[in-house]
Amino acid sequence: MTYARAGVDPEQTARALAGLLSWVNRTPALRPDSVRLPNGYFASVLAIAPHLGLAISTDGVGSKLIVAQQLGRYDTVGIDCVAMNVNDILCVGAEPLAVVDYLAVEQPDPALLDALGRGLYEGARQARVTIPGGELAVLPELVRRHGGAAGFDLVGTAVGLVPLDRVLDGHDLADGDVVVGLASSGIHSNGLTLARRVLVGDAPQRLEQFIPELGRTLGEELLEPTRIYVAPVRAMLERALPIRALAHITGDGLLNLTRVAAPVSFVLSHLPEDVPAIFRLIQERGRVSPAEMYRTFNMGIGFCVIVSPEGVAGVLAAAAEHSVLAWPIGHVRADGRRQVDLPVLGLVGERGGFRPRQ
Repeated sequence: MTYARAGVDPEQTARALAGLLSWVNRTPALRPDSVRLPNGYFASVLAIAPHLGLAISTDGVGSKLIVAQQLGRYDTVGIDCVAMNVNDILCVGAEPLAVVDYLAVEQPDPALLDALGRGLYEGARQARVTIPGGELAVLPELVRRHGGAAGFDLVGTAVGLVPLDRVLDGHDLADGDVVVGLASSGIHSNGLTLARRVLVGDAPQRLEQFIPELGRTLGEELLEPTRIYVAPVRAMLERALPIRALAHITGDGLLNLTRVAAPVSFVLSHLPEDVPAIFRLIQERGRVSPAEMYRTFNMGIGFCVIVSPEGVAGVLAAAAEHSVLAWPIGHVRADGRRQVDLPVLGLVGERGGFRPRQ
């Protein structure tokens, strides 16, 4: 089983996106000198004052919403919506300030909206942001249910502030800088199409099954909210640790590291040996290759901090203070190749995916 066979072909998506980007990438010329980071990074930064930037990012929850509908449980996916956006905002060194949401529903069911609001509030509380507004669209001809009260889609946009002289994009990464991985809470909000195809298929009742390897039902595991990294990462930034880059590990897995500005590679030779059980379950039941697993999922690492060696202890201390497991998992190699090298697994990857090491 692969992500493409499950219905999401990353290569086809990249080809299709080219046409859209050919137009979108013309728009910075309409506001000269305002855009400070190129399209495609974790968040954009716009200059709004001589020394101040506005960071902005948008993302949704994806097909994790189908799991919520099949279980009739809606109180966690709002956390995911906030998390996917504020974690991206962090990556440019910004402090997230606010999130606005767009909610499209088949029918405006009061219980559904109350539960979604509860999750959005909890995500905002954890991220220390406000939700000053949003949009509700009732689209019965467009949105269809997958069980539960009503079909819906949930998307958010986050904004934050960052001094323009402190924008992080990894341009100054150097040979020997250390990659510290922060533990994920599980599958987060990426790769659910593949996970559902392998573990659920056409039998949503499987979500109610207790899975001994997980210690809970499959549905409870898949709905575990995306971890919000605002508190530990902001603590690291406020302590002026020598952080060179930050990476939110979402779709494309650890290949997200190659988004940094510097043409460097990442040698990840100390990945945690104990991969969360949900990933082992997907790999075994779907006979998914390690290359496909590491291209699609976070594999237990939800966020990376790339820091010079003298800052590693401070990064680990800040993570521990906020009860987030963290490990030095590798280092930067200044080779101009933009690769992610996983020597223990015998894999090397670029944005197109992983392949066997030569």
